Amino acid sequence: MASEHAVHWELDPAVDFLNHGSFGATPRLVLEEQAAWRLGMEREPVRFMTEELESALDVARRELGAFIGAAADDLAFVTNTTEGVNAILRSLSFAPGDELLTTSHEYNAIRNTIEFVGERDGVRVVVADVPFPIGDAGLAVDAVLAAVTRRTRLAVLDHVTSASALVLPIATLVRELTARGVESLIDGAHAPGQLELDVAGLGCTYYVANLHKWVCAPKGAAFVWVDPTRQDAIRPLTISHGANAPRTDRSRFRLEFDWTGTRDPSAWLAVPAAIRFGAELLPGGWPALRRRNHELCLAARAIVAAALDVSPPAPDAMIGCMASVPMGAVEAGGNVQGVDLTADPVHAELLAQGIQVMITPWPARPDGGPWRRLVRISAAAYNDLGQYERLAAALRGLALPTTLGQP
Repeated sequence: MASEHAVHWELDPAVDFLNHGSFGATPRLVLEEQAAWRLGMEREPVRFMTEELESALDVARRELGAFIGAAADDLAFVTNTTEGVNAILRSLSFAPGDELLTTSHEYNAIRNTIEFVGERDGVRVVVADVPFPIGDAGLAVDAVLAAVTRRTRLAVLDHVTSASALVLPIATLVRELTARGVESLIDGAHAPGQLELDVAGLGCTYYVANLHKWVCAPKGAAFVWVDPTRQDAIRPLTISHGANAPRTDRSRFRLEFDWTGTRDPSAWLAVPAAIRFGAELLPGGWPALRRRNHELCLAARAIVAAALDVSPPAPDAMIGCMASVPMGAVEAGGNVQGVDLTADPVHAELLAQGIQVMITPWPARPDGGPWRRLVRISAAAYNDLGQYERLAAALRGLALPTTLGQP
């Protein structure tokens, strides 16, 4: 069983899908909107691409901007957060001796990008060790600010962390970093739809986020937001016709990002439908939906933590619609970095019982040191409490293996 709202999704009814946070799940109505855009494109591809697409993207960006608190012309669509972060970091240049700052919670793909740029430019990558479990959001602020030096040029920070599922105090962090002369790139992969956003009001320099997760847009929908004073320096990963377009009615930022070659833009054009779906699903719109999912997540976390005989590892205020709970004993070592996490025996056993949930190591990069598993739950509109109770029962019956990825 799932919630009464599950009828809007095509999810397998035989599986308790508790991992919305990994790839999202798109409602049927939004998929139908995407299909309509695709059909319109295929009926007359030349007319669509050359006469209709630009104005359609303008409409989609305006509706997205109203939803996340940003001017439409400061936004560009990309396929995912990793692409957007790559576009920004690879557009920037740093001098030897500069420092890039991130945290121990940063998503592996983004951490790889930071390290790539660090190696390219001879820049030191500094990793602030934010504790987990964590007792207070102020500890995250303290850890980040303690790692700032006079050489720090840019901080790349999660709004909502991936493995540990923490809502970081981004507004405070951005304010304190700005006061120290440090620009900020916020990885908001999980934030839109999970949190109320005022992107332009945060004061950060760059913000990148997915829309295929908690907004429930189709896969391939994400955005970058760039402060207007920095847009001239930011280029898409693919350089195309916009690089030398003679037009003066649009910014170079707009011309380059909106056309990088022939691609299927239907996921971006369906974003307004996803925003409307979330606004209309419950009385009270998006605030009610976020509140409902947050409360369900806290209740589910309590059930799972009790089953694992651990205390909730973070305060309620640092939880959105996802939560991670430590499970099993701390392992003495073993390199689990880069392991296919869906091959983990705990994940496999739970899936065999009809439960799809995220199992991940912590620290995210144990690098041969001690680690333990986390079970990360997500709470979406199609979930109900009974699904987490079944997860708890399954967890109580597990004999945990001692090595990640080994049966």
